[in-house]
Amino acid sequence: MSLSTIKRGQIKRQMQENEYDLVVIGGGITGAGIALDATTRGMKVALVEMQDFAEGTSSRSTKLVHGGLRYLKQFQVNVVKETGRERAIVYENGPHVTTPEWMLLPMHKGGTFGPFTTSIGLRVYDFLAGVKKSERKKMLNKEQTLDKEPLVKRDGLKGGGYYVEYRTDDARLTIEVMKKAAEKGAHVINYAKAANFKYTKKNKVSGVEVIDRLNNEKFEVRGKKIVNATGPWVDEVRGQDHSKNNKELYLTKGVHLVIDQSKFPLQQAVYFDTEKDGRMIFAIPRAGKAYVGTTDTHYVEDKASPLASQEDRDYILDAINYMFPDVNVTNDDIESTWAGIRPLILEEGKDPSEISRKDEVWESKSGLLTIAGGKLTGYRHMAYDIVNLVAKRLKQQYGLKFKECQTKHLPISGGDVGGSQNFDNFVEQKVREAKAYQIDEDVARQFASQYGSNADKLFEIAQTARMQGTSLPLEVYTELVYTIQNEMVAKPSDFFVRRTGALYFNIEYVEKYKDAVIDVMADLLGYDQNTKAMYTDELERHICNAKYSMN
Repeated sequence: MSLSTIKRGQIKRQMQENEYDLVVIGGGITGAGIALDATTRGMKVALVEMQDFAEGTSSRSTKLVHGGLRYLKQFQVNVVKETGRERAIVYENGPHVTTPEWMLLPMHKGGTFGPFTTSIGLRVYDFLAGVKKSERKKMLNKEQTLDKEPLVKRDGLKGGGYYVEYRTDDARLTIEVMKKAAEKGAHVINYAKAANFKYTKKNKVSGVEVIDRLNNEKFEVRGKKIVNATGPWVDEVRGQDHSKNNKELYLTKGVHLVIDQSKFPLQQAVYFDTEKDGRMIFAIPRAGKAYVGTTDTHYVEDKASPLASQEDRDYILDAINYMFPDVNVTNDDIESTWAGIRPLILEEGKDPSEISRKDEVWESKSGLLTIAGGKLTGYRHMAYDIVNLVAKRLKQQYGLKFKECQTKHLPISGGDVGGSQNFDNFVEQKVREAKAYQIDEDVARQFASQYGSNADKLFEIAQTARMQGTSLPLEVYTELVYTIQNEMVAKPSDFFVRRTGALYFNIEYVEKYKDAVIDVMADLLGYDQNTKAMYTDELERHICNAKYSMN
């Protein structure tokens, strides 16, 4: 089943006609991973998401698939070991959405890390994470550190550690996992809110009543097992089941700032400690920009629309100007921001940054399964754990048997490129093939790099669009049509925020093409004037929030 917005009605009908082995509530990276794991084991799977896919935490991270070096300081050895090893799996299965990124860890007199502790820490990190030889840590002297990043503070600089993390596009990673689940048979829909649970006469959960938030239609999805994978909304969903236990979430907010490299000419990703409180944050170059974050503060406000406050901005600006004193960035230099929420499991007496990122699974009397906590990097292993439990319960209660986990070596959608080592060759091969479609070399490289083995579909759309003509530049129109037909884009904000990431990293692109994109979407998806106006206003709010955020 493809994730086509145009086939939305058909997907809803199928959901109503079937009884599923598993219904997943939540379309972030955790829910997507669960749907993929379960459907590839042979389970009949449905997934509903009340917003767009990845609209919550899964599009608002630091955009790193990382092993969590800082967790060594807290002796969370198992977290480092598990997530470090999962990094390599995520990269191998989706090299079009994951890229190795060498990270510089500068060491200053009086700083968090000294030469000895850094060397030992990175060596332990390499061992725990199973880092391959070509990506193992290096220790740099002062001159070598400044050669890597001349902007780093020279006063008190002793040298640096140099190690590999993996940069990703978190929202695209989520959508590619979701697409693979749909390709393997899962029935998936966004903008569909699980409003109420349905129960058997023995008070066992047996399905969900769903509201389509695009047209307010109600429908029911029946399932033998239900998993609550709603991230920050986990406690609300458990409340509907009257099944809260003695565990609860503790939400923290993480904010990132984006600055053009003309103002902050960062050439090297840097992981550094702040002067104010010694927390570690990242500064990462990406597509002509530098983004920096993150904060970690208790959050109790609107979970759907967290914003960066001026206090958040000041904290990060102070950190930048401390570690990169020649830059002198100000509030006026910030092009865009984003804020995300971490759904952590409460640990009394601990500061936000000290709370474990470990995930937990809870099972209620009604049979509702909930997964909470965890990290983007560990999504596949989290899915493995909870789907194992689902399989066990389905065997115990219904006598059903399923295959073991299939996802360790399974490329996600777009990942069939012959392995990560072959990805560059794959991209160049696609660039050559694109000549037959009369597609510009740079555009072809962008499509192949971003969409991997799905690039051929974009080439075909581009060829048709060239013959028919379009009011948008060919590459913009092609991506828009592809995401509507294959990634369930229903609103302009879906396209600009989560499918392309343009709102954060190329806000001028959004402002330049927004009106034409909305016109094309209105034509393709049949918006009436009220819907078109509502979605236009929604996109304008996103732009305003990204640029100015909250005073």
